[in-house]
Amino acid sequence: MKYMATYDLMESIRNTNEWMGATARAMASYPAFSMTMNPMLGMVAAWGEVTERSFGRMVKKPDWGIRSIPGPEGQDHLIDINTVVEKPFGNLIQFYVRRRAPMARKILLVAPMSGHYATLLRSTVASLLPDADVFVTDWHNARDIPVSDGKFDIEDYTLYLVDFMREMGPDTHVIAVCQPAPLALAAAAYLAAEDPAAQPRSLTLIGGPIDPDAAATDVTDFGRRITMGQLEQIAIQRVGFKYKGVGRLVYPGMLQLQSFISMNSERHSKAFSEQIMRVAQGEASEQDAHNRFYDEYLAVMDMTAEFYLSTVERIFKGLEIAKNEFVVAGKKVDIGAISNVAVMTVEGENDDISAPGQCVAALAMLTGLPDSKKLQHLEPGAGHYGIFAGKSWRLNIRPLVLKFIDANAGAAKPAALKVVPAQTA
Repeated sequence: MKYMATYDLMESIRNTNEWMGATARAMASYPAFSMTMNPMLGMVAAWGEVTERSFGRMVKKPDWGIRSIPGPEGQDHLIDINTVVEKPFGNLIQFYVRRRAPMARKILLVAPMSGHYATLLRSTVASLLPDADVFVTDWHNARDIPVSDGKFDIEDYTLYLVDFMREMGPDTHVIAVCQPAPLALAAAAYLAAEDPAAQPRSLTLIGGPIDPDAAATDVTDFGRRITMGQLEQIAIQRVGFKYKGVGRLVYPGMLQLQSFISMNSERHSKAFSEQIMRVAQGEASEQDAHNRFYDEYLAVMDMTAEFYLSTVERIFKGLEIAKNEFVVAGKKVDIGAISNVAVMTVEGENDDISAPGQCVAALAMLTGLPDSKKLQHLEPGAGHYGIFAGKSWRLNIRPLVLKFIDANAGAAKPAALKVVPAQTA
């Protein structure tokens, strides 16, 4: 039962803050108090509203919120979210567009398992849907998975991707965002050796730590400073009695959220202070910019302890992908075995999580792949979020990715693509 009390204590603190916010909002909003003309009552009600919403969102999975897309005929096409493959730790889901024939482009969007739900890629999915059939890896919150379902580490994650790629078939184009980039690369290499016919047509790696040592960030510095024993002591807890996964060892999402916020604490404090003022002045709305961002940002999920620890130990400390020494299910995965899958890397010049150089390192490892099937792009002025969901993605990167997919579609030899020389931010 070690650490279970700590997990329940964190949940109790979160629950108490949500309750305090709800109480402040309700009490300060009493009609009778309005006669006092005290401006502090409005401020208290505003603080309560923002606090209640913020702490309440931490334990709720956001909705995808993608209802329909416009069709070429001017008619809206409704979207159904169908489960294609169901597994204990994550499903393969399809955003099925009603009344639309299968598209030429079939994309598997590999979502990160790094403390947020796959809905973090909502805008990415929405931007791709008009031009492609989109499938997404929808990872489950570890706190809701019973202990009886066993473990889940980076090898299991890689095998999940292998199964998903096999299910979708060889005409698939994979886009891996951030954390899963090295494991998606490993999954493609695994298929190259074990089941070549199931390999995807192309693989796009966006802002992922293929070689964390290629460029230092706060994330890589933390990985070097701390020992695995220290990390296990300070980060790993057992799920409390409130959830189905009671007793499972996890890295709690709320600890990850604390780390995220501490990296930019001044900016987040200012954002919440300004939102309280907007609520007090009646200028805020349910779907304003603050709520749209923080409803997603604050919704965190737990990772299994073995996945979190093996990621740090094998990807960041041991550099098993970067050194081409990664082993899955007792079999060494050779990145050089990839010879038919076109690979593109995308990096942001101002990315402070996966700095430029970490992702593009994949291209040098692809010794069996001709240069005509390699492409890299460094987006000027873009941060981590911008390269897959922000302005840079919408205006520059998405068109490049779709062009890359089209150039490598079909069984025929793809058209040659210009390889951009490596750049250093």
